[in-house]
Amino acid sequence: MGKKWTIKPKSLELDKIYLTRDGYERMRSRYHDLLYNQRPVITKEVGIAAAHGDRSENAEYIYGKRKLRQIDREVYVLQKKLEKVVIVEDKDFPKDHVGFGSKVRLKEEDGNEKVIQIVGEEEIDLAQGKISYKSPLAKALWKKKVGEICLFNPPKGEVEYQIMEIF
Repeated sequence: MGKKWTIKPKSLELDKIYLTRDGYERMRSRYHDLLYNQRPVITKEVGIAAAHGDRSENAEYIYGKRKLRQIDREVYVLQKKLEKVVIVEDKDFPKDHVGFGSKVRLKEEDGNEKVIQIVGEEEIDLAQGKISYKSPLAKALWKKKVGEICLFNPPKGEVEYQIMEIF
C-alpha cells in the first residue's frame, strides 16, 4: 500500500466505495457471517422442514425459504459492494486539515463541543458521530485547519463551528 490517497469529494470515482479500514472490516465481517454462519443454519432448517411433508402449508419451510432469500439478497449486495471498495488507511488520514477519515473536535457558538469523523457513506453512524464525506457538514469542513471557523447551514439555521482539534 505505497500509494498515498488524497480524497477530494468532487474527484472521487463514482463507482468506488470509499471506506476506512474499520468500515471495510465490519462490511466483510457481515458478509462472512451471513454466508458462512447464518446461511448454512437456515439451509439446514429448511431441509428439515421440507422433510416433514406438504410444503404448501408448512410455516417453518415457508419462513425458512423467505429468510434464505433475504440472506441471499444481502450477500449479493455486500459482494457487489466489496468488489468496489477502496480502503483509505488510517496513516493516510490528513492530520493538518480536515479530510477523509479525519476525527474533528468542533466547538459550537454556545460552547458545546462534539467530535465527528468523516467516513464513507456505508459507515455513517450519527450516534457515534460518523458522517459521510458527501454530507453538507463534511463539505463545509473540508480542508479547514485547527482554529478555523466553519459556517454551516443546516435547515434549522446557520451554525458556526470552530475546529479545535484534528486527530
